[in-house]
Amino acid sequence: MAKVYVLVDGFNLYHALDTNPIYHRFKWLSLTKLSKCFILGSDHLEGVEYFTTLATWDPAKVVRHRLFIKANEAEGVKVTYGEFKRKQRKCPECSKLIRTFEEKQTDVNIALRLFELAVQDKYDKAILVSGDTDMIPAVKAVQKTFPAKKVGVVIPIGRASEDLKQQTDFHHRMKLLHLISSRFDDQIILTDGSMLDCPTSWK
Repeated sequence: MAKVYVLVDGFNLYHALDTNPIYHRFKWLSLTKLSKCFILGSDHLEGVEYFTTLATWDPAKVVRHRLFIKANEAEGVKVTYGEFKRKQRKCPECSKLIRTFEEKQTDVNIALRLFELAVQDKYDKAILVSGDTDMIPAVKAVQKTFPAKKVGVVIPIGRASEDLKQQTDFHHRMKLLHLISSRFDDQIILTDGSMLDCPTSWK
C-alpha cells in the first residue's frame, strides 16, 4: 500500500475551471473527493494541500474564495497562502500602462512542500494538480534525491502540459466525470452544525 500526498495549485485549477462557463459550477469542489479519483488500488491518501492567493482587491471574490477554503478545511485540507504583487504592463491595444496583479510565491511554496514531505517520508507517491511547467525543477529534485518516490501530475481539465507530463513518473487527465463526482452539495453542514452555502454564481 503506497502513501499518496496531493498538492493542488489553486490558481492553475481555478483558471482551468473559469475559462469555460460549463465548468463554473465545479468551482464548488471538494479537493479531497477530487484527489481520491486518482488514488489507485490499495494506495492510501495521506493528505491534501491547497496553495492559493486571495484577490484582496475584489471583496466579492474573497468572500467566495473563503467559503471554498472553509468547506475544504472542514474535510482536512491544509491551505498555504501566497500573495499578489502589483505590476504595470503595457496594454497591447492602446499602449497605455495599466495596473495589474501578479501571483507570487505559490510555485515556490509547492516546490518546497513537495521536497519537505519527501524528506519527512510522508509519501511514496506525490500528485501535483497543476499544468504549470514551473513545477519541473521541483519534480526533478525529488526524483534525483529520492529515486524510490514517484511524482505524478493531474492536468486540470481543458489544459495541456506535455513537458510536465514527460518529466513526471505518471500522469492523469482531469475529466468532467471527476468534477461531477467531486462537487460539494449546494449546502454543506459542518460538524459544529453551521452551514455553508454554495455561492450563487457557482450554482
